[in-house]
Amino acid sequence: MISMLILASSSPRRRELLTQAGFTFRVLSLPVQEDRHAGEDPVLYTQRLARAKAEAVFHAESSTQRAQSIHSSDPLLVLGADTVVVCDGQVLGKPADPQEALHMLQLLSGRTHQVVTGVCVVSAAGIDVAAETTSVTLHTLSEQEIRDYIATGEPVDKAGAYAIQGRAGRWVPRISGCYFNVVGLPLALTQSMLEGMRAKLSAL
Repeated sequence: MISMLILASSSPRRRELLTQAGFTFRVLSLPVQEDRHAGEDPVLYTQRLARAKAEAVFHAESSTQRAQSIHSSDPLLVLGADTVVVCDGQVLGKPADPQEALHMLQLLSGRTHQVVTGVCVVSAAGIDVAAETTSVTLHTLSEQEIRDYIATGEPVDKAGAYAIQGRAGRWVPRISGCYFNVVGLPLALTQSMLEGMRAKLSAL
């Protein structure tokens, strides 16, 4: 079945990963409330945000099609995702400024942390939500190394203030789990979820 896939994310990393993996899609990202609830489990948090992003786009696109009397033979499929870094019980999103990036990288230095990505697929056949967790170990970093890295601008807009696919990759001696999850989207999980949703749509 051919379906119209929309990525409900403005992340250039997710767009690049989907493109490299051969997916055909377009991007439509709508703002959602991203505050974490007190004591909320990181997995449940990322799943909730992924679902909120995907549902917002699905409802907006469905409303637009109805308003314009668009009848597409290709069912609408929306993919949402959200990624956080978890270390020592702390949930790290994107740094608000260089000082917060410094704090995050000092926390991660010389330790193993987890990268959690919630993934959600929404269609007329329902909603599927899942999450992927990958463990990442960083070398011990000097404060000067961290400051020099921050000065490159790479930590901006990155959960945990680093990009494994960029300069920070040289500080990662090992990972356990899906590499693409650390970049921003677990491709194997995403493919499985999309296939499952397409099967559900075919059964309608």
